Amino acid sequence: MVEQAPDAEQGELFADSSLPDALVGYRGSAACQIAGITYRQLDYWARTCLVGPSIRLAEGSGSQRLYSFKDLLVLKVVKRLLDTGVSLHNIRAAVEHLRHRGVRDLAGITLFSDGTTVYECTSAEEVVDLLQGGQGVFGIAVSGAMREISGTIRDFPAERADGAEQSVHVHDELSRRRQDRHIG
Repeated sequence: MVEQAPDAEQGELFADSSLPDALVGYRGSAACQIAGITYRQLDYWARTCLVGPSIRLAEGSGSQRLYSFKDLLVLKVVKRLLDTGVSLHNIRAAVEHLRHRGVRDLAGITLFSDGTTVYECTSAEEVVDLLQGGQGVFGIAVSGAMREISGTIRDFPAERADGAEQSVHVHDELSRRRQDRHIG
């Protein structure tokens, strides 16, 4: 049985009140499509506590993990780091470092890597310092991943862990019209 990471671990990473309801989550298959990973990766990362579902764990046959928006963002960042050649071991260390630092607003952070080490950048001055070393680095803007997930997430069904009906958030005129058609 996999133990769920305490809220203090993943919860400390993201303390943004504009994020969806803490009980609204996405099942594993939707989480895979949103983050661009395989179910095998998702399962492995959950079993090894790299990124686990913070809303609901799978508890026996037929039950489903439920991933929060925050979890999806971490999954997306981990996937991007893997795609650029960073080892899972170094990614794990980077995620752990961010957890222990108590970073509350990852949307303002860009992660850099030279393919081996992962660096955190929060200002233009830090970017300059990293590049002066002469080694090429790439950046992953967490806010970009957050925007991508926010756009993609609308295409997937969400559910509340407590079984209560989820309220629909209308973001634009087209969404409002669609909602009105389904209600009427």
